[in-house]
Amino acid sequence: MIKGLRYQLKSVGKDKFCIMSFLLPVVVAMALNIAGSIDLSSLGEYYFCVMDGGVAEETQRWLTEYGDVTVCQTREEWLSAIREPSTNLIGVEMDGEGIKTTLSGDELPLWQQAAATLPALYEQREASAEISIQRLEQPDVLAGIQYIFMAMTLITAMFMGCTFNAMNMISEKEDGVALINEILPVTSRQYVIQKIFIGFVFGCLSAIATTAVCFRLSPAGAAAMLVLTVLSAFVAALVGLFIGRISEGMMVGVVYIKIVMIVFMAVPLLKYLAMAENKVLSAVCYVIPSSATFEGVMDLANGGMAAGKDMVILAVHCAGWLLVCLLLAKHWKKT
Repeated sequence: MIKGLRYQLKSVGKDKFCIMSFLLPVVVAMALNIAGSIDLSSLGEYYFCVMDGGVAEETQRWLTEYGDVTVCQTREEWLSAIREPSTNLIGVEMDGEGIKTTLSGDELPLWQQAAATLPALYEQREASAEISIQRLEQPDVLAGIQYIFMAMTLITAMFMGCTFNAMNMISEKEDGVALINEILPVTSRQYVIQKIFIGFVFGCLSAIATTAVCFRLSPAGAAAMLVLTVLSAFVAALVGLFIGRISEGMMVGVVYIKIVMIVFMAVPLLKYLAMAENKVLSAVCYVIPSSATFEGVMDLANGGMAAGKDMVILAVHCAGWLLVCLLLAKHWKKT
């Protein structure tokens, strides 16, 4: 069996696609981390454009309380800045005792509504100055969805062993190595271990590296995440073994793998976004092992420690899939 594992390791070292598959989730996690660190709060700010001497200094100071103010030297420059398609500048000029706004017409509805409201707000500025205003911290634009992207990336890393094991077995079929494996004196247990070992180990390593990049967990949370990773990677490796055995060729195997990956990613996402209130459908989703993985990852990412139920569900999946593979391995050896 040791020789078989060495052979599998050598095949991984020669296959650049396999190496890229295991490293891809880590690269995506790094990209998500960089995207999450970008400050997008400026996208919600208002930008005003005035002419030099076109508005009173008091009015200009009042505008700076609501956004950034750009001062143009001439009216032509002022109009040109407002008409620039790449900006959402709101032109402001005096209109008697009040102000009026000018737009180019291609602004987003939010800026158009602000421009329409600004003159009335200016008229009530003295009354509004007496109102006590509490400034809240600007929320992170990506905070609500960043953990979802990270969890899906982590699931991809955990279940990457499925792709490797399936493609490895299909390649052996096409190269004729599978015929040699069928006559080797190995037990069903040894056959299953040999076929899932590499995908399981590298899937765990890929998921651990992705976790280290994506999340900052407490020691207890890191231990719980490690358990989720090991269980999920083991289930994925077993699923890949099953797909590799039933696939007749490379194209059929690719189709099966794509279907499995879509189901593994779509079901937990739908459960989280749309089925959380429906207890029956939510429970049915646990038939797909990645549902428990996603739920546990999201709980740990948000600082919770309620992933015990998800670990139990994944352990049941591991036992069930292992039993199926062992039973089928006996049949495969006979045929």
